[in-house]
Amino acid sequence: MTTDLTARLAQLAPDYDRSGAFPAASLQAVHEAGLLTATVGERYGGPGAGVEETARILHTLGQGDPSVALIAAMTLTTHSRQAAQPHWPEELYARLLKESEERPTLVNHARVEPELGSPARGGLPVTRARRTPDGWSVSGTKRFVTGAEGLAWFLVWATTDELEPRVGTFLVPGGSPGIEITDRWDQLGLRASGSHTVTFREVHVPCEQVIGLTAYGPAAEQDNRAGASLHLPLAALYLGVARAAQSFFHTFAHERVPANLGHPVARTERFRRTAGEIEALLAAAEELVFGGAARIDAGDTAYTPEQALGARVLADRHGVRAVELAVRLLGNPGLARGNPLERHFRDIQCGPVHAPQEDISLLAIGTKALNPSPHVRKARNL
Repeated sequence: MTTDLTARLAQLAPDYDRSGAFPAASLQAVHEAGLLTATVGERYGGPGAGVEETARILHTLGQGDPSVALIAAMTLTTHSRQAAQPHWPEELYARLLKESEERPTLVNHARVEPELGSPARGGLPVTRARRTPDGWSVSGTKRFVTGAEGLAWFLVWATTDELEPRVGTFLVPGGSPGIEITDRWDQLGLRASGSHTVTFREVHVPCEQVIGLTAYGPAAEQDNRAGASLHLPLAALYLGVARAAQSFFHTFAHERVPANLGHPVARTERFRRTAGEIEALLAAAEELVFGGAARIDAGDTAYTPEQALGARVLADRHGVRAVELAVRLLGNPGLARGNPLERHFRDIQCGPVHAPQEDISLLAIGTKALNPSPHVRKARNL
């Protein structure tokens, strides 16, 4: 089933890449395979996929179509967070699960803003939630809302207009009046991810559809370390793109027979050496990502958030480098429009862009390295 699904996504990917249309047929296939709800907790009757299994799912989907994989990742993350620490209103989450049985039911956070930029760099939202007699009225603009056209729920991060403001997440149904896509996604890679700019104009949200309201201040800002383990599946997604590029590279090497050579270029030292470097890069990155994910699932307290962030930094670097090597060796054929490798090259550039970006991750890693815990300092001095 997994192989068939990857092949189906890969078959549909070129048209979605060209058109930028919402990949409904691909997401329907992912839904029918049961993967959109793989992380639903066992307490809710779901499979309860952990970090490693989620990483492997996204690695597989990323080989077929990373735009589809990224949309799926947002929903998988929502379910995994709910499984780890229930925070949705019980009746509302039960409704989400019921809808998810019947059709692809997509969920994503709406956090990034034109004024704020990425929350990973600090700051609080400009989007406002105004108190009304029966709930809240939410207004503001969010950028890079992946899967916007197909979302069943927007999880809108906003600040209240109270005398003592609070920050929280407002659960907004996708069909609510007042939601408008105001700027369409038109990027180099992941063109079918539909990561549009969405404006909310006086969107009504009932009181019971608000979660995590916290006093306005630094404590309400995004904690990049706390969510570090969730970045391993994202890293795996882009390693899937690199594996797809590697597969094309291998096919090309075996099928390309120059007249002056008389045999496939795969037999040349140049291609074999590059193939070796690509494999070494990807195998090492996958060991870091899947190995780290397994340690998190096993409850290994020695595995730190900084290690997870470091694994993602190296995985992003290795994935980009591996695809770059394949393109460079193929030359013009590697950059031809309509060639899968050209699309993979564009898509892999999106990996390092996800928050927290490399400089933020390295800052957290370096801060921990320069200020180790007391028992680590003691061990170093022995």
